Amino acid sequence: MAKRDYYEVLGVAKGASKDEIKKAYRRLAIQYHPDRNPGDTVAEERFKEATEAYEVLADERKRQAYDQFGFAGLEGFGAGAHDFSSVFRDFEDIFGDFSGFFDSFFGGGGRRRRGSRSQARRGADLRYDLEIDFTQAVYGDKIDIAYERNDKCSGCGGSGSDSGSGKKICDTCGGSGQVRRSSGFFSIATTCPTCNGEGEIIENPCAVCGGLGLVRRKRKIKVSIPPGIEDGKRINIPGQGDGGPNAGPPGNLYVYIRVRSHECFERQSNDLYCAVPISFTQAALGSDLSISTLDGRKVKIKVPSGTQSGRIFRLRHEGVPYLENPGVKGDLYVRIQVVVPTKLSSKAKALLKDFAGMNGENTSPKPIPLSELQ
Repeated sequence: MAKRDYYEVLGVAKGASKDEIKKAYRRLAIQYHPDRNPGDTVAEERFKEATEAYEVLADERKRQAYDQFGFAGLEGFGAGAHDFSSVFRDFEDIFGDFSGFFDSFFGGGGRRRRGSRSQARRGADLRYDLEIDFTQAVYGDKIDIAYERNDKCSGCGGSGSDSGSGKKICDTCGGSGQVRRSSGFFSIATTCPTCNGEGEIIENPCAVCGGLGLVRRKRKIKVSIPPGIEDGKRINIPGQGDGGPNAGPPGNLYVYIRVRSHECFERQSNDLYCAVPISFTQAALGSDLSISTLDGRKVKIKVPSGTQSGRIFRLRHEGVPYLENPGVKGDLYVRIQVVVPTKLSSKAKALLKDFAGMNGENTSPKPIPLSELQ
C-alpha cells in the first residue's frame, strides 16, 4: 500500500511550525497508542504511521529533503531514516505535561517514594440507609442498627504481620510500588503485581487476617435520631466506618434517613397538615371540635356557623420541632371537609326539602372562578 504524505498523516499544513507538528503528533499518539486500543490493528498502523511522520518532520535535515524530493529524498539517510531517535530525544518535551494522563490511563499511579503506601491510612466511609416512622422523625428517637465493617485485626494489631515480623522492601519494584514496561517508545508505569503497589511485602502474614491487617466484623450501635429530621437527611457518626489500612484510623458512618408516610398527617418543612371531616349541620350551625394532634393530645377548635368546606384553621406550635432548635415548633393546619350525607331517611329528606324551600335555594347558579373557592 502506498504511503500517505507525512503532512497529511499528521493533519498539518506543509509550512507548519515545529510546535504545531509536536502538538499534532501528541494528539495522534494518545489516540492510537496500542495500549489504548488493544487488538486494534488499524489503530496500531495509525500509531506507527504518525510516529514515522513525526520522526521525519521533526528533523530539519530530513524534513528539508522530504519537502524537496519526497520519500526518495530520505533514501540518503540510510537505515537510520526511521530509527525514531528524534522521537526518544523529544519525549519529555512532547509528553512531559501528559505524564499524569499516561500514568492514570495505563495503570500507573505516578512516582512514589519508597514505602509511602505502607503508612497508616484512614479507612473508608460507610453508608447505612435507615427507614423510620413519621413520628420518630418528628419527635426523635434512639434506634439500634447492625452492619458490617472492616475492623483492625486483633491478632496483629492491624499491621498484617505475624508476631511482629514486619515488612520488607518488595524485590520486584524495589519499593516504588510500580514496574515499568516499554511499549513502542513509551515507558509505561503499572502497579507492581507482587506488592499491589504497596512497595513492601509481609514475610510472615498474620494467620487471622491473612496479612490484610483488617477483618470483617458485625457491629451494632445505637443511632440518635434528632427531633425534626427530614426525609433524605444524613447523620454523621464519626469513627464508625471501615478501619484504616496499616492500622490507620477508621472512617465515618453516614446514616441516610428515609421517613415513612403517616396515614393522617403530612409535613411541609416544620408545619403539619391534616383534614377533618364535619357534617353539614356542624358546618351550618357551628360546632366545638376536639382534634387529635400527632402525639395523641386533644386540642379544641371552634368552628363558626356557616363554615365552608376547605376552610383552614391554624393551631400554633403544634407542628414539627426545628432541627436546630427543638424547643421551637412549627404549626398544625387543619382543613375542614364538609361531608354530604349519602343516605337519608324519609324524615330527613322531608326536613331538608323544607329547609331548601325556606332558604330559597338557587337551582341555576352562576359559575365563579376557582380562585374564589375557599
